This record gives sequence, C-alpha cells and structure tokens, in this order.
Amino acid sequence: MAVHTYFQTKWSLADLFPGYDSTEIKTAISGVEEKVANFESKRDLLSADITSEAFLDLVKQMENISRVAYRINSFADLWFYENTQNQEAQNFMARIDQLIADIQNRVLFFSLWWKELDDQQAERLMAEAGDYRYWLEEMRHFKPHTLSEPEEKIINIKNVTGINAMKTLYDTITNRYVYKMTVDGEVKELTRDSLMVYARDYDPDLRAAAYQELYRVYGEDSSLLGQMYQTVTRDWYNEQVKLRSFTNQISARNLMNDIPDQVVDTLLEVSKKNAGLFQRFFELKARWLKMKRLRRYDIYAPVIKSDKRYDFNQAAEMVLDSFNHFHPRIGELAERVFDENHLDSEVRKGKQGGAFCYSTAPEVTPWVLVNFQGRPDDVATLAHELGHAIHAMMASEHTLFTFHSSLPLAETASTFGEMMLIDQLLNEERDEDVRRDLIFRQVDDAYATIMRQSFFALFERQAHGMIQAGASVEDMAKAYLENLQEQFGDAVEVSQEFRWEWTSIPHIYRTPFYVYAYAFGQLLVFSLYQQYQQEGEIFKPRYMKILSAGGSDAPARILSQAGIDISQAEFWQGGFDVIEELLKRLEAIPAPQ
Repeated sequence: MAVHTYFQTKWSLADLFPGYDSTEIKTAISGVEEKVANFESKRDLLSADITSEAFLDLVKQMENISRVAYRINSFADLWFYENTQNQEAQNFMARIDQLIADIQNRVLFFSLWWKELDDQQAERLMAEAGDYRYWLEEMRHFKPHTLSEPEEKIINIKNVTGINAMKTLYDTITNRYVYKMTVDGEVKELTRDSLMVYARDYDPDLRAAAYQELYRVYGEDSSLLGQMYQTVTRDWYNEQVKLRSFTNQISARNLMNDIPDQVVDTLLEVSKKNAGLFQRFFELKARWLKMKRLRRYDIYAPVIKSDKRYDFNQAAEMVLDSFNHFHPRIGELAERVFDENHLDSEVRKGKQGGAFCYSTAPEVTPWVLVNFQGRPDDVATLAHELGHAIHAMMASEHTLFTFHSSLPLAETASTFGEMMLIDQLLNEERDEDVRRDLIFRQVDDAYATIMRQSFFALFERQAHGMIQAGASVEDMAKAYLENLQEQFGDAVEVSQEFRWEWTSIPHIYRTPFYVYAYAFGQLLVFSLYQQYQQEGEIFKPRYMKILSAGGSDAPARILSQAGIDISQAEFWQGGFDVIEELLKRLEAIPAPQ
C-alpha cells in the first residue's frame, strides 16, 4: 500500500478548465448557448398531453445545459476565491454571472409551465420521472410565489448588476482588510484567519487584542458595511415578500430548504430556552481560568496552556484515519479530494477567508478551501469540510438536480466528521490535560455551531424587520449588542466593540437566513452520534443511507427513516441534553484552585 505525504497546496481547477481564456472554456460557453437554443426550439412541445418520454427528454436536456453552466460558473467562483483581489477573476466572474442570468431567462419558460400544470397531469409525469421526481415536486412548491415570465426575467437580469454585485463587493472589501497586532514586541500584519488564531490563545491580553483589532477594522467601515447589509435585506424583502408574497422574510428560505416554518420556529425557540446551559458552561470556564467573569474575548479560551500544533501531513492523516475507522468508503472518498488536488489549504493575502466545500456536479470531486495554520481547530475544520465533500460524493448516483442536499441536511456529514475525529483523539490521547481540553473544545464548538448561529438567525429575523421600519446602522448595532447580552446573560461581559460583529458575518450578506442550518445540523448530528454510540455497527448503514440520499427527497422524509421527527421540540431538546452530559463531565472535574 502506497504511503502518502500530504502538503499544503493551492488547489488546481484543471478538472474544470485549464484557464479563463482557454479554448476549452470558450468551447463550453459557445456549446451551452447552442444547447439553450435547441432547448428553446422545443417550447411548443409543452402541453398538458405531452408524453412522459418527451417530457423526460426535455428534463434531461435541461440537466445537460445546467451541467455545463455549473462547470463554467464553478470555475469563475473558485478562481475568484483563490484571490478576491484578482481583477481578471473579478471581471470574469461578472461576465459569467451575466451569462448564467441569460441562460436562466432563456430556459425559464420550462419551470413556469411546469408550475402552472394541473396537479393530475403533473402527477402523471412525476410518476415516470425516476430520480428527477423530488426536484420536480419541489419546484411546484413555489407555484404561489412565482411571477410572470417577463417579471422573472427582469429579476434575473437586475440581480447580476444589483444584489449579486453587492455581495461580491462585500467579499472584495472585507477580504482586502489587513490587521495589525503586536506579538512578542513585533508588529505583525495579518489576514483575518491569522488574526483569529489569537482569539483562542492562552494569553488573555492577546485574545482581547485580536478581537479589538478585528472590530476596529470592521468598525471603521461600519457605515459602509451597514448600508450594504441594509441593501441586502431590502432587496430580499422587495423580492420575497412584496413580489413573491411570502408571509415573511425567513419563510422564503424555509421553503428553499423544504422545512416548514413551524419546525424552524421550534428549533430557534428551543435554542433560546437553552441559553442558560451555555451560560453555565461559561461560568465553569471562568473558574478554570481563575476569572471572576468571562469577557466576550475569552469564550474560546483554552483552559490549559498548550502550544500543541499539527503539521498539515499529520492533520490529514488524523482526519483520514478517523474516517477510515468509521468506514473505509468514507476515508476513500475523502482521500480523493487530496489525490485530485481539489484542496486549497494555504494561507494567502487576498484568499477567501474561512472554509467551505464547493460541489459542482455528481461526477466531479468537490473542491475544499481551508486556511490551515496548524491549530487543533484547523484539524477539526479540515474534517468538517471534507465531510461536506463526502456527502456530495456519497450522493453521486443521483441526478445533477438531486445529489446536493438541502442546507439543513448539508451539515450532517461535516459535523459528524468532526465528531469522529474528536472521538478518535479522545481515545488515543493519554495526557489528561489535553483530554480535558478536547472536551472543553467540544462544548466550545457546540456553542459556536448551535447557540451562536441560532442567535445570529434571531438577529437576522429582527434586523430584517427593523430595516423595513427605517432602522439606522447605529440602531442595528444597538440591537445586536442587546442580542449578545440576552445570549450571555450575566455569565459573560460584552464590550462595546462587539456591536459591529454582525457586519463581519459573511453568511447574512451572501445567503439570508442560512445560519440556522448550522444549529439544525449540529443538533441532528448529536442525535445521530448518540445512536451510533449505542448501536455500533448496525447504525452505519442507516447513516450511509442518509448521506446517499443527497437532495433526492424532503429532509423530513429522509430523516424519518432514521426515526427522527424534526417537528417535535423533544427532538431538538435531545441535542441539548447531549451537551449537558458533556458539561456534567466537566463539572465533575475539580477546577484548579
């Protein structure tokens, strides 16, 4: 068996296209335009008595158009994310955004006809549609919110130079920021990812300095960034509520996720009720840090001083070992991302901050972006993003329209992957201090993924309403600070600069109401992982089946096969009960005097 050595590298996009000006991408662009023209010529075939065979042929043509368009768009996006300051990449992405909007408008007639078809004829065609069925069924859910063809075309065209351009501008501005910090007497210029290493440092002064510098920079641009957010929310309201007649702003995202409004309301209500659980954790952490009260700077502080770092090869091996231990198929799929050079792990100026996984098509291995700096958190992030890639590859037998899971289920494999890694580390680690720190980190991460994201969603819901009522940027900052104070209670002191934290959350700009999917996914995984620990091997086929389903059915139906009822508050509370058990383990350990 070959021994692999893994290095930090920039990814290769060659599996998409050799370059933005290559013959291949030019051929793809001209080819997709020909496919669209051919599809447009079939418009007269669309009638109530169309045969199943003719209908399915049109669906497959639509899939082929989308497949090529997705590859072109993926190249444009990923090239931009490599370096958000690259003007050629910015220009190319804008050009491709225009191309995609044009394609969407030219094929729009199909989805409009499909939504208007009567239920009996639609059911007849869906009965013969095989794996396309759920995609077709989900499209019809939007029938009450669909506009006329001219109106839909106008929205697509205006989005290119309107809201999409605004989101690109936000990324370009915020990824250009340079942060300065004095460390060991030396002034360092840092990216955001490099700066936030110090937010988890053992030194409380460095933690405070990191956050103060982060929000100094965002605060200086708060008027601009705040206005951009106001524009995003107004655009969302104008389209989703005023034009499409959704009941409220979050309902539009819920339907896109195929999650009933009441399920999301229940999730957020249960999360809010459990704020005291994490407040209890922060009070415990204060005792371990010998502090009377935690500051917001300290919530991710390690409870022991440790300079433990992992080189990239070591981190990759740890993650792959934990995946292989669970199931060889999981490890094999993760390794494909490395083998095909679809992973960008370097830290570079201008590179998109944070981490993500980008899935293009069922037959293409996803691309993964991380900013790896050797911290334990970076190892967990690597496991998380590779989990996303595994999820997509597990569902590769589905069509282009049904392989990618909905947002709430999209966090399943990623969060489960992190838990597999931590489980392995706990089993292998012999140093009790390090083991204890790992459990503290588990609760830290549960806070970051569940409570923090839930309160982000609660703020979004409030903010969208406030902006429609005429709230200023300062009003938003005040509301956000109140959100933090409710979240932390008396357990954590929140200083004034955190009023600008909301301007630094990319998701609320790029994808309104995305964030509750993190809480959904983490609580779901706690439930699944509990089943795994209780059942062992017999659990694994059920879990693999959830991943293999991709986006081929409604989330509630996929999960019901695992005995999960997401409509019940008791289910969500079960996730918090797992966290409480972790907390009790920590409370049973005497804190240092």
